[in-house]
Amino acid sequence: MKVVTHSGTFHADDVFAFAILREALGAFNFVRTRDMAEIEAAALVFDVGGEYDVSRGRYDHHMRDLPRRQDGTPYSSVGLIWRDFGRSALPRLAPGIDEDMLDSVWQDIDTNFILAIDQADNGVATAGQTHLALLIEAFNPAWDSEQSYDSAFLDAADFAKGILLRACSQAHAEARALSLVLAAARRSRDPRIIVLDGKLPWEKAVFEGQLHDLLFVIYPNEDSTAWYCRTIPPEPGSFGQRLSLPESWRGLQEEEFSRAAGIGDGVFCHPSGFICGARSLESTVLLAEKAIRAGE
Repeated sequence: MKVVTHSGTFHADDVFAFAILREALGAFNFVRTRDMAEIEAAALVFDVGGEYDVSRGRYDHHMRDLPRRQDGTPYSSVGLIWRDFGRSALPRLAPGIDEDMLDSVWQDIDTNFILAIDQADNGVATAGQTHLALLIEAFNPAWDSEQSYDSAFLDAADFAKGILLRACSQAHAEARALSLVLAAARRSRDPRIIVLDGKLPWEKAVFEGQLHDLLFVIYPNEDSTAWYCRTIPPEPGSFGQRLSLPESWRGLQEEEFSRAAGIGDGVFCHPSGFICGARSLESTVLLAEKAIRAGE
């Protein structure tokens, strides 16, 4: 299979598009050129050729009637390639991913990673000094370098693959966490309290899973020597709480906190009333129940 993109200076969109295709398609004959005869002979062309036609494997976006996302954002080549080949690449970018998580991980990467490259490449958003697009462009050879553009492109693609692997690993972990949090919510006897077996990101599951009644999430600390009782914010990213911990507990620690809360193994309550803890799961669940009764 012959795959073609343009020669010369490269950008984040063509580099990441190539990195995705390597994972989705495996080995293929890759050529960087602007020779129209070579372009016409290719099975798949991206970021060059002046044509967008999925049926013919043409993925350029440099035309007046360029392809756009549903919200009107113009696609770059990586957005188009991720749209059509990202799901095929994910089993290699996120080893062990289950079929039922492919769509959610694909969407996470598209929204939180690929979209930013589309925007920067099309001038929709400004690329700051630390923007991924500029980091990739830094791989282009300097004017006095002896390295070829094709060699530098492959170096940039290896770098891009490493970033993709980390991004997909994080998105896969988020998807697994969401599944675990929702499973814990289904098992809970009280919809206002859920208990997790480990520390994991839970906020996305709360809002995407529409856990409207949830007030407290309980989970162990890193070395499992204590348990935390954490309040739920009213909306994603908020520092507020659906139900704050009792005023009489706040800022207290150890024995003083234990006496105020009526348990035997309390650890602390944060002064702002968003988190507290105890050394046993039983006491931590009791803290959540006491906080709910105090709120009522």
